[in-house]
Parts: sequence; C-alpha cells; structure tokens
Amino acid sequence: MENMVDSDTNENQKKEDLSGSKAQDDDKVNKMDLKTDSSDEKLSEHTKSRDENMEKLMDMYDESFKRFQEGEVVSGRVISIDKDYVLVDIGYKSEGQIKIQEFKDETGKIIIQPGDTVEVMVEWWDDEEERVVLSKEKAEKVKVWDDIKKAHDSDGTIEGVILSRVKGGFSVDIGVQAFLPGSQADLRPIRNLDELVGKTFPFKILKYNRKRSNVVLSRRAILEHDRDSKRTATLSSIHEGKVSEGFVKNITEYGVFVDLGGVDGLLHITDISWGRIKHPADMFAVGDKIKVKVLSIDKEKERVSLGMKQLVEDPWVKASEKYPIGARVTGKVVSLTDYGAFVELEEGIEGLIHVSEMSWARKIRHPSKIFSAGEVVESVVLDIRPENRRISLGVKQVVPNPWDIISENYPVGTTIEGKVKNITDFGIFVGIDEGIDGLIHISDISWTKRIKHPSELYKKGDVIQAVVLAIEKENERFSLGIKQLQKDPWESVSTRYAVGKEIVGTITNVTDFGIFVELEEGIEGLVHVSEISKEKIKTPVGKYNVGEVINAKVMNINSVERRIGLSIKRLQMDNEQSLLTDYITNMKPATSAFGEILRENLQEKLNGE
Repeated sequence: MENMVDSDTNENQKKEDLSGSKAQDDDKVNKMDLKTDSSDEKLSEHTKSRDENMEKLMDMYDESFKRFQEGEVVSGRVISIDKDYVLVDIGYKSEGQIKIQEFKDETGKIIIQPGDTVEVMVEWWDDEEERVVLSKEKAEKVKVWDDIKKAHDSDGTIEGVILSRVKGGFSVDIGVQAFLPGSQADLRPIRNLDELVGKTFPFKILKYNRKRSNVVLSRRAILEHDRDSKRTATLSSIHEGKVSEGFVKNITEYGVFVDLGGVDGLLHITDISWGRIKHPADMFAVGDKIKVKVLSIDKEKERVSLGMKQLVEDPWVKASEKYPIGARVTGKVVSLTDYGAFVELEEGIEGLIHVSEMSWARKIRHPSKIFSAGEVVESVVLDIRPENRRISLGVKQVVPNPWDIISENYPVGTTIEGKVKNITDFGIFVGIDEGIDGLIHISDISWTKRIKHPSELYKKGDVIQAVVLAIEKENERFSLGIKQLQKDPWESVSTRYAVGKEIVGTITNVTDFGIFVELEEGIEGLVHVSEISKEKIKTPVGKYNVGEVINAKVMNINSVERRIGLSIKRLQMDNEQSLLTDYITNMKPATSAFGEILRENLQEKLNGE
C-alpha cells in the first residue's frame, strides 16, 4: 500500500501475464480451427464452439482490466452492513469487504448507511474465494498524503486539530499525526499553551517525509501573511482624524495597544479619558472592541497614535458656565494629599479642597482625618480657572462661619465652662461650642503663682471655668483667663501693706542684688542689698538662707509693676531710735554739770541721725 513503486511493478507484471494468456488462447483457437478443417461434417458445431470460446476469452480479458491494483484508491457504493463487515461495490464481480470498526465513531456508532459512496483502498485480492479486501482508513491516509503533497507544492494550507502539547510544540491531527513547533504556533509567544489544545486551525506545510511519516506545520506563516495583507490595507485607508474600531491587543501601565487590522496603534493613558485613570487595566481587557480616533500617523515607521477622549468634547470648555463661583456642587473624593483633597465633579473635571478650606475652627493636619477616597462630599466653588484646568473648592463654606456669631454668644467678660483639650508650654486649649477652642495663656492662669508649665495644675479632660478676655475674628483667636475669675490681689496691696509698716516674711530667693521675701501667697517684696545692713555688704549670699523668716519695713509699693520695696536696715534703725528715745525719756534729772552735758550730746546725735 505504502510502496507505490511495488504497486506499479505488480500492475505491469499482471498486464504481461494477461498478454501471455491471450497468446495461448489464440493458439488454442488455431488448433481448434485445424481440427474443424479435418472434418467438414462437424464444421458448424466447431464454429459455434469457437465463437463461444472467443466470447469467454474476451470476457476474461475485459474482466482482467476491471481488476484494480492492490494499493489503488477507488470509489465504491455501500451495498450492505452486517455485524462484522461493510460490503462495498467497486465495479468488480464480487463486492469488497471492509471491517465494520472502520465505520464506527468514538462512541461505537456506525456512521455510514447502505447507498453511501465511500473512497476505499484495495488491500489485496483473494482469488480462491473470489473476494477483495478493502480499507477506508488506508484510503483516507493515501488521500491525506496526496493533500499534504499538494498543499506543500502549491504553498496551500491544510486544516488540522491540535491534539496535545508535546516537547517543543504540539501534536496536530491533519489525517496523519503532524508536529507544530511552539515558535510556529502564533505571532507572539503564548503564555498559556493549553488554550490551543482542541482547537482547529489551517496550517502551512513546512516540510514532510512520507516514508518516515513526518510532517512539520506552521500556523505563524498564515498569520504573518494575513497580518501583512491587513497592514497594507489599513495603512492605505487610515489618516489623521479618522475614527476607527479596533481590538485591545496588549495593556501596559502607560497605555493600550490597539489592533486596527494588521497595524497596532498606541492609545496613551493620557488620551484615554479626560478624567483620572490609575491604570488602563481598570478600563480595558485584552480582546475588547473599542472605538478610537487617529491622532497622528507615521507610515514609514508604521507608528500610529490614538485617542479615545478626543471622541467627546473637552469638559473644561463649558466648565465656567456649569460651575460658577459660589455654586454648591457635589463630587467624589478621588485623591488625598498633604495639602488637600481632590474631588471629581464629573469625568475630566476635578476640584481641590485645600486643608485651610475644610473647617472654620479646626486645624486639619491631614485631609484623611476628615475624608476618605470614594466619599461623596458637598462643597462650594471658590474660584475657577478653565485655562489652567483648576477649580478651588471649600467645604467649610457649606455651613455658617462660627466666628460670625461667637462674639454674640460669648461676649467679653462672660464666664464659660469647657473641657481641657490640649496642654502646651504656653497655655491651655479649652473646647468651646461650634468647634472653637479657647486659649488660656500661662500668664492668665494665676495672679500670683509662678507656673513653670500648665500641666502642674491641669490635665486633659479637666472641666474648668474661665472668663472671655478677647475675640479676634480676623485672626480666629479666642482668649480666655482663669485668674480673672478673682480680683487682682495687687489692687489692695497698698492697703494691706502700707509704706512704713513692719512685715514678717519668708525668704524665697537670695541673689547678689538682694533678698526676695514672700509676704503672702504670690506677693513678694525685695530687700535690696543696700537695705540689708547699715554696714556696706557686697552680697547677702551666705548670710541669709531660703526659708528663713525675717522682719523688714515696707519702703515703697508699685501696684502697676507689682513691686514692693523692703528694708531690714531701716527697721533696725527705727528700732534703735525707739530704744534710745525710751531711754532718754525715762532718764532721771542730772545731778551735775557732767550729766547735763551727756544728755545734750545724745540729743544732738539723735537729731542728727
């Protein structure tokens, strides 16, 4: 079957055998003629017999040429079907037999009926039983190899089914098993090779060897030819401004490659939409059919730039009409930065809410403290500049400004109550209504106490009372005071500590220039170094100690500057003069001139001092 040369040799041999048989038959006829001549009486009988024999020989001769050669493919008609064989009439005196298995599908169902025409191959002749054995499968293989040769020689194609993956490529059924290299399966490397298994494609025959049953296929060659044909047609038809349809071929972070028909165009991420796009994959999938506009084309380099947003009008063209200053608008938060939140009002138009425009009273450290991505917010248009594609928005403008009514609700001098929200080196922040915090400066905590840090007296969460001292709307400042809840003790110091009065106090500090003495809580006086003793001293340090109780005389009071001048020296001198006066007053009259002289001297000394 597979050796066509042997078949041709057998056919020639059989023709020679038939020729020899004919010669022998002619010789027999001649001998019969001789015998007929010898007996005239039997001429008629012999003539009749000779004619019959000649007819038989001619029938045998004709029949011999009807016999097909072994390995030959012929067309026949199905006569009958039984459980083992299918009988096929190929024009021979007896029908050919084909095993029934050759006509069953995968499920075992017989796929042929009597009367159907089928191509078969003559396998061999059984002259003894006068039957011929045929094969449909072998006929198909012979035909397949003929088709393979024809496709290869004519640069045609042949259809096949990819059966499975094998080393280096695929196994393909084209009637016989063929090999498809992986590099010839597609124009580009395939990520998932299994997706091709089971699919039917046309293929080119790269090379074949019938003796070795070896066939190498290519699908890529067909795809390249189709691509080149489409590319030529596409390049000749497209132009700048043309709107075309294409298929998404590949997606990258910077754009989408679109197959326009043999020509790939780049749809850059900035030309996909007037709005914000994080990644093209959020909008497209490979294989999507999309409509694009040709922005530019370089036919020499076969580069095409595409746009999708250009199919619709730029929304900023009419933005001023749609979003006038002062209008209330609603949008979705699409991005958060340190300085504000970007809000999408519509596709292609975003406005910025700066952190300074988020709250009238609160100091916003980061927009994420108020907003989250995807949240829908209402805001007011503060400014719009279409030429720069910018819109400034404000959220705090949606509600009344609390600073407009704070002075009405809390006039200066009002006593309020609030919770300590924060403590700093310079003061305390107290929460007030309307989201406003009031500041109690460290200097306004106490009239008299020396406070190093407010945390010495208060902590977060403490509820305290304070007096409204000042409201500065333009600077958004609300000043409070705690010490103002009581009268300033320095207003009555001059009454409680009159000049010339002797006081008793505790030393709180000793310096080179004097001694600080506490008269009462928060009220201190200073004994200057010159007022410590009648004797001149350079410094009191070492002579007096903190905590020591001393007596001194009030020399002067300055309530405005909150100062009290004290003197130890003056108190001592006053005490000495008082003792001397008492002594003189109580002294008896002089009994001699010497006594009188002594009294006069003492009196002069006292008067002089």
